[in-house]
Amino acid sequence: MRISSIVRLSILTGIFTAFSCIVQAQSTTYIGQDLNTITSSVPFLQIAPDARSAGMGEAGVSSAPDANSLHWNPAKYTYIENSMGFSMSYSPWLRALVSDINLAYLTGYAKLGDDQVISGSLLYFSLGDITFTDIQGGTIGNYRPNEFALSAAYSRKLTKNLSGAVSARFINSNLTQGQSVGGASTKPGRSVASDIALYSQHDVEFPNMEGYFAWGLNISNIGSKISYSDDNTQRDFIPTNLRFGPSLTLDIDDYNRLTFMVDVNKLLIPTPPIYATDSATGLPIYGDDGEQLIAFGKDPNVSVPVGMFQSFFDAPGGFKEEMREFSFAAGIEYWYDKQFAIRGGYFYEDRLKGDRKFFTLGAGLRYNVFGLDFAYLIPTGGKAKNPLENTLRFTLHFDFEAFQKQAAK
Repeated sequence: MRISSIVRLSILTGIFTAFSCIVQAQSTTYIGQDLNTITSSVPFLQIAPDARSAGMGEAGVSSAPDANSLHWNPAKYTYIENSMGFSMSYSPWLRALVSDINLAYLTGYAKLGDDQVISGSLLYFSLGDITFTDIQGGTIGNYRPNEFALSAAYSRKLTKNLSGAVSARFINSNLTQGQSVGGASTKPGRSVASDIALYSQHDVEFPNMEGYFAWGLNISNIGSKISYSDDNTQRDFIPTNLRFGPSLTLDIDDYNRLTFMVDVNKLLIPTPPIYATDSATGLPIYGDDGEQLIAFGKDPNVSVPVGMFQSFFDAPGGFKEEMREFSFAAGIEYWYDKQFAIRGGYFYEDRLKGDRKFFTLGAGLRYNVFGLDFAYLIPTGGKAKNPLENTLRFTLHFDFEAFQKQAAK
């Protein structure tokens, strides 16, 4: 049995449109320049899960802490004001094409004192209903391929102005529901990963106003490779990512607060090399060991630790190409009386490394126990389409401390 071409296309669309601009970039030609995008398994781990950060250009490593900090930087939790809270987020996916692909995120935290916090989250990506067929076109069954990541984190203040965090994550990617593909049996891809994060916050003073400066760093998804076959012959890197950046918050007066932030990202997985080919025939050239020879770059078939270290100097185009592998997110957030927020942001990625470029808009409301955030994405620049274009995303917050105070009254 095999999965029909329509099913394979549906699965690939659901998986790799998480970075739709990467897919588009691979089919775009730039004269005199070579596309060399970095791809990984389980790209859903890189999608901004909550509407607040999504409304600020997908920046969040040093923004003010909230219930969703586990994804962006769990070390921020030690500076959160409330003792307990959780949130739920929902993001439709490829809404212009299908109605049943979506990303859901549930996260919560609880303080263990003034300087310790535990948190957890569930990230769930559904690829919708897909019909599997055999080679004759006969229906095998209807399935709902899905991926999820279950995470837990521990955060602690190290000094008055510095905190750290570690997290553990179980990843499950079930795309074929155990069906045989091309005569080969398949299985869900699984991995275990961790994050290491730091966050620092310092009070600053300006004429007629106060505020604070913060910076954050998070190395996320440090974990084992994933395989979808029983023989484990093909194992793919998960999206280990370096995220860092500063933010500046200004308390203009008792009612108005303004925050500026910047995030810098880089995938810590090997860059695909340029393989050697025969100049006359264009055919690959193989060495004595049967492996195709590499003309420029480094061998990507390395261990996870080596791949993380190698990712800083393995680009076939040298230092210039390495710099292209950094993406940037800038955001701004305005709060009035801690009850109403408006947000904006911009995300930039080099056109030869994915070509994701978009503006974002967002808004937030807080009222007693509940809060609600919205985000909207506007693609710009490159030719690529974005799966979140013309899509409204939202996050619902619950503040247990406010609920307890209200119940006490």
